This record gives sequence, C-alpha cells and structure tokens, in this order.
Amino acid sequence: MPDQPFADLFRDTEHLSWAPTAQVRERGRRRTRQTRIAAALAAVVAVAVVATGAVALAGGREGAPTPVLPATGSPTPSPAPSATSAAPRPSTTSTTPAAPPSSPSRTPSAGSTDPAIPAAAMLRLSDLPAGFTMAEDDIDGDWSLESVSIYCREAPTGTSNGRLAQRTVSFDSPTDRMIQRVVRFSIRDAALEMDAVRALFTDCKPRGATSSMSVLADGLGAGDESLLVGSDIEGVRSRWLVVRQGDLVAQVALDMDTTPKEARRYARPVAQRLCAGSDTC
Repeated sequence: MPDQPFADLFRDTEHLSWAPTAQVRERGRRRTRQTRIAAALAAVVAVAVVATGAVALAGGREGAPTPVLPATGSPTPSPAPSATSAAPRPSTTSTTPAAPPSSPSRTPSAGSTDPAIPAAAMLRLSDLPAGFTMAEDDIDGDWSLESVSIYCREAPTGTSNGRLAQRTVSFDSPTDRMIQRVVRFSIRDAALEMDAVRALFTDCKPRGATSSMSVLADGLGAGDESLLVGSDIEGVRSRWLVVRQGDLVAQVALDMDTTPKEARRYARPVAQRLCAGSDTC
C-alpha cells in the first residue's frame, strides 16, 4: 500500500490538466529573459548612482570654502590723540644774527662760461711805451717759455695742460719785440699751470755748464698770481712775465734784460685786461 502523503498528492493531481511541454518551455524562456533584463537594469542603475555620487562628492570638495583659522590675537586700538599733541606748535624765528657778507675773494671758484678769449682781454698799444705797433696773427718761432724745457737734462712736468682756448698778439718796435699769449683753462688747471711754470724754472738742470734758469720774482702785485722767470741758455738770455687772473693765464715775452721792477709795470695792465675775458674779477 502506498504511503499516505503520496496517496494525497496523487488524489489532488489526478484531475489536473497539464500545459503542453512547448508552452512550459516558452514560459521558462520568458521568465529567464525577464530576469536577465531586470538584472541588467539594476546594474545600469547602480552604475549611474555611483557616478552621480562621485560627481556630487567632487563638486562638494571644490566648492567648499577654505576654513578660516581663528585669529590668535585682537588688534590693539591706537590711542586717541591728546589735546596736547594735536595742538600746532608755535613757529619760532632764530635769533642768531646772520653772518656779515664776506669780502669778495680774488680766488674764484668757477671760470667763464664762454671759452673764447675776446680781444679786449689782450694788451693794447696804450699799455706800452711809444713806438710799438700791433700785429695780431699766428706767431712763429720758439718764443714761449715752454721751449726752454728741451735744454733740461730731465724736464719737469710739462705746462699748458687742459687748454680750452688761446689768443696771441705781438708788438714790434724798431728796437724790441713783445709777444703775448693768453690761454683759458679751468680754474684748477690755471692754478696748476702756474705751479708748473715755477717747477720748470726751479727744478730744471740745464745741459750746458754755463746755462741757468730761475724764478726772478714771484708776486708782482697783479692778478691772482704773477711771476717773472728767466733763462740764460749758452749766453742767450730771455725773460717772461706770467700772470693769472681766474681761469686765464697770460704769458708775455719781454726784453732779455727786464728787471722785476720793470716787469711789475707791465703786470698790472696785463691783469686788468684779463678781467675783460674772465668773470672772476
């Protein structure tokens, strides 16, 4: 006799109508497709959710404001200005008396602005003894005091450095000839020129045993500086008057026997004429 559970199952299913096999298979296939589609949709939704969450997270990080650190101290308020400090100070006038104006110095600090030497700065016929005539042109020959430096065993530092302009004039008489040359320097170089002339006639040691050079007078009472220098080169004597007025230096070739007293008489008009070419007088 069959078991009771089996008998009950047989009784319940005895009168059931079973679906055909093809229909059962079709239902199985349909259910499988639905399951696969549902799984695919679930996967797509899951991916979309993950991507959306990542974008939202990234946007939240970029847009988040940078946290501000708390201040470690509070600003110290500036004190209000007091009535004493705000009040204007009364102006005071110095009671120190002004120094009296100094007397004009004969040693200028600046030279003339125009380097050209005017004719008025040169000697005129009225400054010389009667009988002279004037010829303003280029003077030939070794008449200047610099020419004697070739007779020195060891010539001192050369003169006439830094010339800015020069002018020459000559005066002739039946028995004599006088030549003047005026050179413009800077104030500093003009003073150095006078020192160089002194050095030439003091330090030069002539080659010949009978030759000599010397400063015959220093300070003839004219201009800022004035000299009378002379040479005796193998029996040939020469004399030169040198006068500085500001930035101008005048050199005058005189008679070979000119004395300091005679040179003083020429030095004064030379210095006065130089004032016409210098703003330092």
